[in-house]
Amino acid sequence: MSIPPLESRGKEEITNHQLKELKKLLLHVSKNSPFYKRHFEKYNIDIESINSIEALRNIPPTDKSHLQAYQRDFWCVEPAEIVEYCNTSGTEGAAVTIPLTDGDLRRLSYNEAISLACTGGDKNEIYQLTTTLDRQFMAGLAYALGARELGAGMIRVGPGLPQLQWKTILEVKPTALIVVPSFLIKLIEYAEAEGIDFRNSSVKKAICIGEPIRKNDLFFNALGEKITSKWDIELYSTYASTEMAAAFTECSAGKGGHLHPELLIAEILDDRNQPVPAGTVGELTVTTLGVEAMPLLRFKTGDMCALLEESCSCGRNTSRVSPVVGRKNQLIKYKGTTCYPPAIFDLLDNDTGISYYQVLASADQYGNDVLTIRYSASINYERRGLADKFKALLRVTPELVEMPESKILELIYTRTSRKPVKFIDNRR
Repeated sequence: MSIPPLESRGKEEITNHQLKELKKLLLHVSKNSPFYKRHFEKYNIDIESINSIEALRNIPPTDKSHLQAYQRDFWCVEPAEIVEYCNTSGTEGAAVTIPLTDGDLRRLSYNEAISLACTGGDKNEIYQLTTTLDRQFMAGLAYALGARELGAGMIRVGPGLPQLQWKTILEVKPTALIVVPSFLIKLIEYAEAEGIDFRNSSVKKAICIGEPIRKNDLFFNALGEKITSKWDIELYSTYASTEMAAAFTECSAGKGGHLHPELLIAEILDDRNQPVPAGTVGELTVTTLGVEAMPLLRFKTGDMCALLEESCSCGRNTSRVSPVVGRKNQLIKYKGTTCYPPAIFDLLDNDTGISYYQVLASADQYGNDVLTIRYSASINYERRGLADKFKALLRVTPELVEMPESKILELIYTRTSRKPVKFIDNRR
């Protein structure tokens, strides 16, 4: 699949297409969404006055709390039109059910096909899916649908043990893995222990999901470096959310995840819901285009990142999103310093003596943030060195709790979670 025509066209043509689709969306939700009917009345929104993408800013944003409180009022179709129900992970409050029509499934399939194509995928690719397809997980469904639309092969192994993953790799010979990056480390460690020649296996690339592999400067973070130092495969970063039913995926240039403008309008907003300059970190806010069952207008994702506008060498003329700095509501304020969990992850991933870890944020009796690091480490690990690293990053040392590897693996890879639980927020 080549670059979608719209993505290689000029900025003006892309904007005109988005405006046309936006007008369809406004009409759709004004007729069919109880929530948006009330929203428009409350803020005196005349949809006929929205005649530019910039005018969209007249509509106050929504966020996950609105979806949790008024879930079915966002639905725009009758139950008979819904063919699939997905939901969010529920890691931040109640899970939200996302209904999809047959048209929404086609949109989801198209999104993932062009996203996989962005990584160089075509009909000759064979993907090994290491994430679940069950438990109403939209991403797993999207990968399977997208690979099929691309004409590629798909092996639905799911979140199995490294032994099962390698058995399948050696037998079927997939060319690409769809995988959480930290699980790649487990696959490498298993291959090294079992004498598997993983460097000469059929796998040439990994579509990385659920965790960042790049820093804000777009170079690999410690996790990305750790993987590529051991295994010379291509790593492609992706960013997506269930609510927007679309993805931002890197091309081979590795300069941020490309926006698919026929599927989304993207904004970056500050704390006052005002747009920030290109390249400035703020909260990613999306408007879904072409969604029938549960479209969203100016939905604040909670993810902090930047929009990159300069041209990309791949030929796409679309905006790109930078790596996610962190979740807005996960900002840690600890003894006079602030940081997002990914900065802590990078420090720990960069420590070769630490095998696994989990970051825990809690609150003391006065409501102040308390930071605890649970970790497993090699024999004779110098704990003092870890404390010094945290002093350099945060100027203070969190509570450090060393645990047996088997115990911490139970905490990270829970049966109920779709991806590794590296951060737990008990402050709320």
